[in-house]
Amino acid sequence: MEKYKFQAKNEKGLLEKALEELNVKEEDVITKLYEEKGGLFSGKKYTIELVKLSDVAEVGKDILKELLNSLNIIANIETKIRDGKIKYEIFSKNNSVLIGKKGHILDSIQTYVRQAIYNAIDLYVNITIDVENYKEKQNYFLEKKVKKIAREVTLSKVEVKLDPMNSYERKIVHEALQGFKYIKTESEGEEPNRCVVVKYCEKSEEEE
Repeated sequence: MEKYKFQAKNEKGLLEKALEELNVKEEDVITKLYEEKGGLFSGKKYTIELVKLSDVAEVGKDILKELLNSLNIIANIETKIRDGKIKYEIFSKNNSVLIGKKGHILDSIQTYVRQAIYNAIDLYVNITIDVENYKEKQNYFLEKKVKKIAREVTLSKVEVKLDPMNSYERKIVHEALQGFKYIKTESEGEEPNRCVVVKYCEKSEEEE
């Protein structure tokens, strides 16, 4: 997998120049910009590193395949790239093994692959791994549940503390309730007991 580097004395226009030279759009690459101090007779330089998402997706798929093979699990893997994110969908006859209790095994697989990709390219990548839409279904039910709670909080004006969740689930809750006019959400506590509190706020953000 190739990592592309571009340098300039000025940060402005560096990304645009790199994208134009590679003939790609910004959502098709992962970037990392950093500043390098110059020597005694040279000024500082800006360096931008780019990796194509399609290349990263292939590396991630190979890592996932190797992991599944080590577990003696035969599976098909579908890869989707959208909005700067990579999603792997696994299809196998061992769904319960891959998912685990409350999705813990699936979360561990996702963490492993994400870290392995980071170790390979030294860049953070937003990836999701699912098993026959398990997470998608869980997300749907979670959104439905918290929206019901938000409506109840709007009427009662009494805050509700949800059960502890991982960072991915908390993000889903925050995003699901953004559209509620008199509701705000806050994360409280320390891992692994960090949770979301659904609160009533007297004024909406538009009115403040």
